[in-house]
Amino acid sequence: IKGGHMSRLKKAERQAQLQDKLHQTPFVTDDELAAFFHVSVPTIRLDRLALGIPEVRERLRQMAETNEGDSPVHTNHGGRGILIDISAGQSGILFLRTTEDMLDVSGYVDPQYLYGEAHNLAKQVIGLPAVMSGVGNIKYKKPVRAGHELVAKAEVVRHRGDKFFIWVFVT
Repeated sequence: IKGGHMSRLKKAERQAQLQDKLHQTPFVTDDELAAFFHVSVPTIRLDRLALGIPEVRERLRQMAETNEGDSPVHTNHGGRGILIDISAGQSGILFLRTTEDMLDVSGYVDPQYLYGEAHNLAKQVIGLPAVMSGVGNIKYKKPVRAGHELVAKAEVVRHRGDKFFIWVFVT
């Protein structure tokens, strides 16, 4: 009986800490949370369900819908996406809903839009009004069509002098 009570106490403490963690950094994935709390991904999913917390994609979508317009999170960064989160000099998250006017002749989103959003997000992360991108490499794992909801995550992986090396992944 004592062991059962202890596991419930640990679970309650973990769930309280999970709520705090997601309040501070709402776009953490279940995998990252599992590593942080030293539990399995299914445990995190069960905790989220018990607390009524949606998965990261739904949290991003809700944040994007909530922050469209005059929100302080929404920044005019020169692109079409909605800037969701930014940690100056470190990372950023952007939400983009693709539209019909982004399509190329084959019916897929033209890579220039994805590259442009990645470039604009990187620019926001390092906090400069103008930057020059040295390398851009786009690899499609799935075709992107109009109406898709995309999330771009940027992270500064290295900084040497006035050069920033930033990875941007769009999913």
